[in-house]
Amino acid sequence: MKTIQLKSIDNIADAAHEFIAQMGDETVYAFYGEMGAGKTTFINALCKALGVEDDTTNSPSFSIINEYRSDTTAELIYHFDLYRLESLEEAFDIGVEDYFDSGALCFLEWPERIEDILPGDTVKVNIVVNDDDSRTITIG
Repeated sequence: MKTIQLKSIDNIADAAHEFIAQMGDETVYAFYGEMGAGKTTFINALCKALGVEDDTTNSPSFSIINEYRSDTTAELIYHFDLYRLESLEEAFDIGVEDYFDSGALCFLEWPERIEDILPGDTVKVNIVVNDDDSRTITIG
């Protein structure tokens, strides 16, 4: 397991670059954390660090899936917010397995909703809010 300390939002770009440097060949990343832990904010920082235009990333709360493309590598990135899913059947209906099998990066918020169908090589990422409002990001 690897850990990244995010002392403040001012250091989020550095934390995103550190995270990317530790990424392997896996493409599905499941982000766990309580409401308000910063999952969306961190995923947005990752997308920016991967070359996605600043103004194109936002929470896919209502659309469930947002698709981004890196301006530097042309790589596709899918950002899922699964909070509103009520069943695995809904996940199958939107074709999550096709996204997972696409080879594109998939960043998932609220993966607990589809835990049973996550690929075996999914990288689990936990974001914990510390008493001083900093964040501890654990990868592994």
